[in-house]
Amino acid sequence: MSRVNFEQLLEAGCHFGHLKRKWNPAMAQYIFMEKNGIHIIDLNKTVVKIEEAANAAKQIAKSGRKILFVATKKQAKDTVAELVKETGMPYVTERWPGGMLTNFFTIRKAVKKMTDIDKLIESQQFENISKRERLQIQRERAKLEKNLGSISDLTRLPAAVFVVDVLKEHIAVAEARRLNIPIFAIVDTNSNPKLIDFPIPANDDASKSVALIVGTICEAIKEGIEERKLSKEIYEEVEVDETTRAVVEEDHDDEDIPKETGKTKRTKLSDEEDGPRRRRTNVRKNPPAKK
Repeated sequence: MSRVNFEQLLEAGCHFGHLKRKWNPAMAQYIFMEKNGIHIIDLNKTVVKIEEAANAAKQIAKSGRKILFVATKKQAKDTVAELVKETGMPYVTERWPGGMLTNFFTIRKAVKKMTDIDKLIESQQFENISKRERLQIQRERAKLEKNLGSISDLTRLPAAVFVVDVLKEHIAVAEARRLNIPIFAIVDTNSNPKLIDFPIPANDDASKSVALIVGTICEAIKEGIEERKLSKEIYEEVEVDETTRAVVEEDHDDEDIPKETGKTKRTKLSDEEDGPRRRRTNVRKNPPAKK
């Protein structure tokens, strides 16, 4: 059964595309018809594409890797931030920092700086700094938090990127393509789906449309995370059972070894005791020497 159905997409307004004059010919396969100069998206194909994207996102989450969500447009950023926070995945809803992916090392330095500022604020040294310097540090911390706070847990390049608007986030798309990072995206009729690995043809301007699609992907990610936790717990239980079995077998072997050793010692002792006795017996049997 599909994660989302035709009626849900229709109710959320996912079928509304852009004006005909703004269309991208590469989207022709996903367009159902034209009405009043506006392209209508084929929601049957949207259902299929959402299912494909959700399954792929689930597998990435199950493997323990990260998906970076990008949604800086006004009508989408608050919704996306709220939904993605529940999954623990990183997201960018403010300005996309140039080189976020292609110059990731520098971005990590900025994130580390934010961590260092936090440590400074918590230390006693912060109280000894002048009031003016404290305000400057706090402003810098707030600025870093606004731009990079949501990616502070991203310690390496993401396994994939999810983009809400392909045209608006064209820099993020270009950087991901340059590094061969898979891209998930909501693709409207004015965008090029050939740039995207997992295109989802739908309205990328309506907040309800964005919420439904991003919410569906986030639910799939949660499933992947839960399956990972479950498989990890099962593995740990199996590992504990194997360790316990090995200890029991080792103890059993240790119990057998002393018994055999004891028998061997007793046998050797008997031989040593019998030897002198036999020699003493032989001495008594010798006849006395003649004078």
